[in-house]
Amino acid sequence: MDGEVNVRSIFLIRRILITSLQQAKRVIWVIAGFTVLLIGIVMIVLPGPAIIVIPMGLAILATEFIWARRLLARIRAETQVISAQLDRIPFFTRLKKLFWSKTTV
Repeated sequence: MDGEVNVRSIFLIRRILITSLQQAKRVIWVIAGFTVLLIGIVMIVLPGPAIIVIPMGLAILATEFIWARRLLARIRAETQVISAQLDRIPFFTRLKKLFWSKTTV
């Protein structure tokens, strides 16, 4: 009976440790995701690749949160729509509009 109790307590301790490690991993991913997302939001105002960093933060958060998954899917869909619209405009016309806007004399 004493050996059986020890085996049960070992399994219980192991299960508690595994659960604690999984929760710690989730907390680390959530903190990392929000940190990357906030850095991306700051990059909207400051110089930096906010267009790249914000979806990276959302992708990290999408592993844990449904709202981030939905927002990331919406951003992907909008990006595909914009990309399809840009594909209809000839390449040199896009370059001309980019470099020779109305503000250029």
